[in-house]
Amino acid sequence: MSATAILQLKQQLSRLSDKQRQEIVAFLHHLKQETPAWQKEMARRMEEMDEGKKFRVPKPGSFA
Repeated sequence: MSATAILQLKQQLSRLSDKQRQEIVAFLHHLKQETPAWQKEMARRMEEMDEGKKFRVPKPGSFA
């Protein structure tokens, strides 16, 4: 996509309503989730959680 086309797209996006922008954000997020890099990162994070590396329940009294 050319720089001119990107500029035109940005200008069009700036004229959208908040609801329309939210729809675009959701669509772009969905596209990102389909990439191999995103899927690999999510698999890595899930593995870390399964191993207890990410989220741990603190021991009682550790919030003192």
